[in-house]
Amino acid sequence: MASDVTVTLIDAMRIRMHTGSGHDLVLDAGSAVGGGNAGPRPTELVLAALGGCAGMDVIAILRKMRQSVTSYEVTAHGETATDDPKRYVSAVLTHRIAGAGLVEANVRRAILLSMTRYCPVFAMLAPTVPITVRYEIRADASGATVASGEVAIDEVAG
Repeated sequence: MASDVTVTLIDAMRIRMHTGSGHDLVLDAGSAVGGGNAGPRPTELVLAALGGCAGMDVIAILRKMRQSVTSYEVTAHGETATDDPKRYVSAVLTHRIAGAGLVEANVRRAILLSMTRYCPVFAMLAPTVPITVRYEIRADASGATVASGEVAIDEVAG
């Protein structure tokens, strides 16, 4: 299976990406480097891809486990190198999940399966970028955290 993306200059530093699945996205740089801040930076899309990939995996796995998820959010934070190229040198993914009767072991397993088996973005980044993966479980979206922790890639998926 192959993927294609076409990148076309619009003006200054603003570009349009057209994906093989038929979607357009405008990217831009900040004014300090000649851009107009009319879109996200390419490196932000790397974090978005990581969070989106992991999030789609985890919610799909939890649904298959018949976990009642009422609210779900993934945040991705990346630290960049100070010198060029300003690549990510570390990242933190935090899964925030709410639902009545969520089983912590199922949440951990879903996250671990995403990390080790399903998320290609994680698989591409993890060999060179240390990624810390955390979770917080709440009984409902506005409630207090009932469980939290980290999932390490070296845990056995069982």
